Amino acid sequence: MKQPALDAESRPRHALGDPIVLILSIGFILLFLALSIFDLDFLANAISQGFAWSALNFGTYFQFLMLVTFFIAIGLALTPAGKAKIGNLDAPELSTFKWISIILCTLLAGGGVFFAAGEPIYHFVNVPPAFDTDPGVPAAVPGALAQSFTHWGFVGWAILGSLTAVVMAHAHYVKGQPLQPRTLLYPVFGERLLRGPLGGLIDACCVIAVVAGTVGPVDFLATQVSFGLHDLFGLPNNFFTKLAVLVVLGAVYVLSSVSGVQKGMQFLSRVNVILALAIGGIIFLFGPTLFLFNSYFSGMGTYLGDFFKMVTLTAETAPAEWMQWWIVFFYAWFIAFAPLMAIFVARISRGRTIREMILAVAVMAPIATTVWFTLLGGSGIYYQLTGAVELTEALTNFQFDIATLSVAQALPGGNWMALAILLLTTIFVATTGDSMSYSIAMVGAGHDKPSAFMRAFWGIIMAVMAAVLLAMREGQIAALQQFIVITAVPVSLFLLPSLWNGPQAAYAMAREQGIID
Repeated sequence: MKQPALDAESRPRHALGDPIVLILSIGFILLFLALSIFDLDFLANAISQGFAWSALNFGTYFQFLMLVTFFIAIGLALTPAGKAKIGNLDAPELSTFKWISIILCTLLAGGGVFFAAGEPIYHFVNVPPAFDTDPGVPAAVPGALAQSFTHWGFVGWAILGSLTAVVMAHAHYVKGQPLQPRTLLYPVFGERLLRGPLGGLIDACCVIAVVAGTVGPVDFLATQVSFGLHDLFGLPNNFFTKLAVLVVLGAVYVLSSVSGVQKGMQFLSRVNVILALAIGGIIFLFGPTLFLFNSYFSGMGTYLGDFFKMVTLTAETAPAEWMQWWIVFFYAWFIAFAPLMAIFVARISRGRTIREMILAVAVMAPIATTVWFTLLGGSGIYYQLTGAVELTEALTNFQFDIATLSVAQALPGGNWMALAILLLTTIFVATTGDSMSYSIAMVGAGHDKPSAFMRAFWGIIMAVMAAVLLAMREGQIAALQQFIVITAVPVSLFLLPSLWNGPQAAYAMAREQGIID
């Protein structure tokens, strides 16, 4: 099948894409850095108030949007329209292993690798409001894992690349509309949105959300690796070590993004998945195997049995602060990434059926994530129970970098395992950096083959922002993380039409391909 020519108006008028998107995005970065330098307290207070207001007034809506998206997507995958192929290709561009590897590495690395060891232990020693067991006892294990699965499971993944990806695939590859977030709202506002300044504003909101969501993990990685190198090899844990880590990381993901999906990006993801499988296999075979098996079985059972109870917690049924920093924060993070992740998922899924894409993103990937959380977090709970590690105080203070290294050193292989997990974490974050650089460049170009210059530009911009934030106090990174929840408010409104436009686009593709009448 032949791809339709893009409308001339959707092609970039500037080397870096839409000037409105460029000016607003770069302007936000410069304004954030300037306020961080000159008045961090004002910036932190303003963002903190916006964070609290957004969580209070939109938290339940975020939960509703993600829950409904998941069930509509699964229902759509099971209909005859699920057989329609994406991207006007008869065969997939990527092999199944490469394709799944890119999906897993791109979407999980945004934060899951940082929380996989520490979060289940946190919920083990600080029992979530959905459960009434005593903390730190064996009976608290299923609830601790189930709460982690709630944050990183089915509804979180579904918002990233199911209905919105279907809308994007049909709009771009069939109708020739730009591969930009504004296209999600085309059915509502029509043609003027694709060419007017409102479209640029919508795209800029989504780019800013992704920059905020990506720079945070990049900085956290530099901090975590620096701490690990200090603990393992005695290297100084200071700004220069963190900067060196950041330079290496930035170089890797920029080169990967520039080389493209078929080369560096799929290679990096494939290496990452192979390394994760090797580490996971060692943990399962030589670690607390029976405990991990039983914990996953009971944790998944609790997750499925209490699914609605946990996903539909609100500030009326749980402490408001807990809701803000767990359910709402994570769900807002997923929502903030969703438009650009939809663009990326649609790009790498060309030649796949709608059913394959939805089931891979909304079912297979979450199950793989829950297994990963059980291997690392479940092992951490076991060592916490046996006294091999004591992380109650560190995790209560949200020191997840300490938790990850402590659990890694307690695993089979000790320091070697810790080094392997640090390497794995680095590659995971690099896969997020390259995919988001590529996605932002696609937004600027309006199609799926942005220039290497554009990809490198955005990768470098995020690395530079991360370096500047590292040079400041930790408050800037915390403020940036809270800002994600604020950006999720407008982005969530951009996603809302996909609840009905996703099925419409799928059935349109199925009719065009002769699958249904």
